[in-house]
Amino acid sequence: MADTKREIERKYEARGRDTDATSLPDLTAVGGVSALVHRGVTELDAVYYDTADQRLAAASITLRRRTGGDDAGWHLKLPVADGVRDEIRAPLSAGVPRALVGLVRSRIRDAPLLPVVRLRSLRDVHHLVDSDGALLAELSVDVVTADRLSGGDGSTGWTEIEVELADDQEPAFLDKVEKKLKKGGLRRSKSASKLARALAETAPAPVPAPVPVAAPEPAAEAVPVSDAVSAEAGPAPDAVAAPGAAPVSAPGAGPDPVVPPHTAAAPVLAYITVQRDALVTLDPAVRRDEHDSVHRMRVATRRMRSTFRSYGKVLDRTVTDPIADELKWLAGELGVDRDAEVLTERLTGHLTGLPRTLTAGPVRTRLRTWAHARRGGSRRRLIAVLDGKRYLTLLNRIDALLAAPPLLPAAHRDPAKVIHKAAAKDFGKLSALVEDALARPRGPERDLAMHDARKKAKRLRYAAEAALDTLGAPAKDAVRGAKALQGLLGEHQDSVMTRGALRDIAAQAQGARESSFTYGLVYGREEHLAAGYEDALPEAWEEAQRRTREIRGTR
Repeated sequence: MADTKREIERKYEARGRDTDATSLPDLTAVGGVSALVHRGVTELDAVYYDTADQRLAAASITLRRRTGGDDAGWHLKLPVADGVRDEIRAPLSAGVPRALVGLVRSRIRDAPLLPVVRLRSLRDVHHLVDSDGALLAELSVDVVTADRLSGGDGSTGWTEIEVELADDQEPAFLDKVEKKLKKGGLRRSKSASKLARALAETAPAPVPAPVPVAAPEPAAEAVPVSDAVSAEAGPAPDAVAAPGAAPVSAPGAGPDPVVPPHTAAAPVLAYITVQRDALVTLDPAVRRDEHDSVHRMRVATRRMRSTFRSYGKVLDRTVTDPIADELKWLAGELGVDRDAEVLTERLTGHLTGLPRTLTAGPVRTRLRTWAHARRGGSRRRLIAVLDGKRYLTLLNRIDALLAAPPLLPAAHRDPAKVIHKAAAKDFGKLSALVEDALARPRGPERDLAMHDARKKAKRLRYAAEAALDTLGAPAKDAVRGAKALQGLLGEHQDSVMTRGALRDIAAQAQGARESSFTYGLVYGREEHLAAGYEDALPEAWEEAQRRTREIRGTR
């Protein structure tokens, strides 16, 4: 069973000389530190795992099996921010624990994990404590020996100082410690981790380029590079490389596609790359059930799918449409749990504000039963989806598209003109749906028209987001206008869905001979809210038109 620890630490090295505990500055002069308590010397032995092409290292992720010390076991470190990582731990075992493999699956795909570096450290540990003896931070002086295990056979060694903040302490404390260490002749380590330094210092020397010679006539037709198959990485994606395009060196972590700057393709592909990176990065967060991770991952799929459609004159839709279909499937799988969560939160909010005199029967218990039934098995199903071949194939296809973008003639044109045209087209579709909704009487048909308008408002918003760096203020203004309209229409759709859920719950309650009074009361409140959203639509639509005017190229 894996557990998680938030790790906030900083690493330092000496300026041109080795360092040991006796040469450290007096840290009791740091505000709040009463004593530096020696905790002894420990021998640590860690083997780090990665793919042959170092996909985890490229994403600043480390996976190791370590013995020695008081936390022996498997450790997976995921970056959170500069100097902040989440360390997920699992007990010692012969192979990499399945739970940890799942957390890096979006990075490694089907590539095997191999031992790449062995690090042996002689760790001299000290505790910085306050006047009450409470731990403020742990300082260790590590004498490190590193040996390359694959991709070379080099060895190296160094000494570094590591300061890790104790639980529940303020990160600002590390600033005070750092100030003292720098005055003592130390500096921040140039490497983000021991592994990064070991890989850099044990990397094989580059092979000199051969002297060009005249090529003989080929004996047979050459095989195109795009058709080659790597023995380590598996079959190449189903894509033909565009002239001058750079290959993605590692799934989810490769370079941006090479496209001519100042063309329509540049902002579109940059936006798609951001969404691809979001999918890959949020994958472990979804597996760990982090707050809002499912929602954010679902939004990334929608943004990418919407961009393919808005900019169908930039990227060939015969290539992007099949990927968009798979993104729609993934969004649907992510939405099973999310939709139930949204409805449950909305219903719970209604019940929280009701006085007891208006709560008839076991309403809260009935709601919990309904919510559990809706969610039942969905989490296990979602993890199975993320481990499945279909999802991994989708990620590979997105990488292939970015490595060899299917550019159309408009991709090489002036980005402002292409973006204006795409935005105008999206706006026209949105306008037709909003006007249709406003013309209909209250009821299911208007509800459906408003829901369709909401989806088109999202598309316009995402098209404008892709143009932020290109068009600046007009795009930013359009994003705000489309987002506000989308929010209003979204609240209305949530009300429609909530009323449907209330009908289901009331039917279940009646079947169990419970009162349905409270559900009817909440239903009436939701009807009132929906009517308010509908009454606010004309003004919101007018504001959206005003804010999107410039990006649509109208004055």
